[in-house]
Amino acid sequence: MNQLQNGRFVSIEQMTNQYLDTAGKKKPADLSRSSGVSFRKILEEKQAQSSELRFSKHANERLASRNIRLSAEQKERLEDGVEKASRKGIRDSLVMVDNMAFIVNVTNRTVITAVGEGDDKIFTNIDGAIIT
Repeated sequence: MNQLQNGRFVSIEQMTNQYLDTAGKKKPADLSRSSGVSFRKILEEKQAQSSELRFSKHANERLASRNIRLSAEQKERLEDGVEKASRKGIRDSLVMVDNMAFIVNVTNRTVITAVGEGDDKIFTNIDGAIIT
C-alpha cells in the first residue's frame, strides 16, 4: 500500500501526517496532547456525575403537583437509600423517606416518581424496598 514519492516509498504514518498537514488539521499526536486532560481525569468526572441522584421530568412534575418538598436532610437520606439499594443489587426500588415514597431506577440513579401523604400507595414493577 506504499506509494512512491520522489522515488521513495512512504509509510502510512507519513501519508497520514502529510494528508493532515495539507488539510490544515492537527496531527494525531498533537490531538492527544491538545486538551491537556488525561483520560483518567475525564473518566473520574463522568463517574462522579453519574453518581448524582437525578429526578425525571415526571418525578419533578409529581413533586410540584403533590406539593412535596424535600429538605437537605431528606434528600441525603433518599440518596443513602439509593446507595443501599445499589449495594444490594436492586434495580428498581421503592425508597421510603418519612411519609414520602419514591420509585427509583437505581441503575440510572433516577427518581421516577414520588408519592406523598393522601396519595394511592400502590407500587408495581419494583424488585426491592428501602425504608430510611
